[in-house]
Amino acid sequence: MKKSTRFTQRCKQMLTGSLLTIAASTMILPAAATAEERDSFRLAWSIYAGWMPWQYIDESGIMEKWADKYDIDVEIVQINDYIESINQYTAGQFDGVVATSMDALSIPAAGGVDTTALIVGDYSNGNDGLVMKDSDDIADLKGQSINLVELSVSHYLLAQALDSVGLSERDVTVVNTGDADIVAAFNTDGVRNVAAWNPQLTDVMSVPGANLVFDSSHIPGHIKDLTIVNTETLAANPALGKALTGAWFELMAIMGTDTEEGAEIRAFLGEASGTDQAGYEMQLDGMKMFWEPADAVSFISSKEAVTAMEDVRQFSFERGLLGDGAPSADFVGISFPGDVILGDSANIKLRFDPSYMQMAADGEL
Repeated sequence: MKKSTRFTQRCKQMLTGSLLTIAASTMILPAAATAEERDSFRLAWSIYAGWMPWQYIDESGIMEKWADKYDIDVEIVQINDYIESINQYTAGQFDGVVATSMDALSIPAAGGVDTTALIVGDYSNGNDGLVMKDSDDIADLKGQSINLVELSVSHYLLAQALDSVGLSERDVTVVNTGDADIVAAFNTDGVRNVAAWNPQLTDVMSVPGANLVFDSSHIPGHIKDLTIVNTETLAANPALGKALTGAWFELMAIMGTDTEEGAEIRAFLGEASGTDQAGYEMQLDGMKMFWEPADAVSFISSKEAVTAMEDVRQFSFERGLLGDGAPSADFVGISFPGDVILGDSANIKLRFDPSYMQMAADGEL
């Protein structure tokens, strides 16, 4: 599979995923497991810079070491289709999966599966952007068309960009365009504006006359990359949370350094994702990585994180991503540290629980 195709799995089938979400919200889906103590678990992951570390954790033996510490077994499984991996988690085939915060809300949480964001690994900080041809003023978009993957994080980014200059989607025309076609489209005279993510964003920026007018660094924390787990499974099996969190931050402590070992890890992950060390590091540059667990705890406990999720849930409701049965954005409750709750406190289905990351920060794993 080509690098660009593999890299964009996290959003490639967002429209399809949203339709599945709507269907899922009309039925009761099984949890990943009955709330019982177990010793064997499965985590699904898919290709993206912020989630590639799970491959190294698996192949290096780090996961096995932490699983042995808690007398459990953790199978880490790569799924080539990002949305399908979340659907399989939602259906109970996996105990955990990697997902963006928007997808964690709109698929498992909206589908009735109580889900905990166990690890907040990073947020997009420039990897997603809005590009205009021969203009650098977002206000000039009024009356124009923008090509992007509809109902994806690119769509969300556009909504934020328009709002920043007092415009809305009513002032523009969104043209649904497959991620694999974005670069070719922007190279034609008829397409003047696109929203895209890396590596397509970099290719788009190489087109003569291209201007990056808005990117995810303008909305820090809005596009979060998470490792999520079934809440009931986690409650009955805290060893799972400890093993996953311990393994993740053991790697982060090395991977983010300028040491030879850190460089070797980044080179491994670059090759595994279809590029090289330099290409992978370029992808990392467009993200705010939480190399230290204390930094992840601090971020997810901040007002900034809550405000960002407020915008995400409103966008999700307005586009029908919370399902036909959702009367408002409050339909799904979302909890944060400090007893902060967005939405229905009687229907909390997405939980940002930093307790395991705090254990890692305190050296208690």
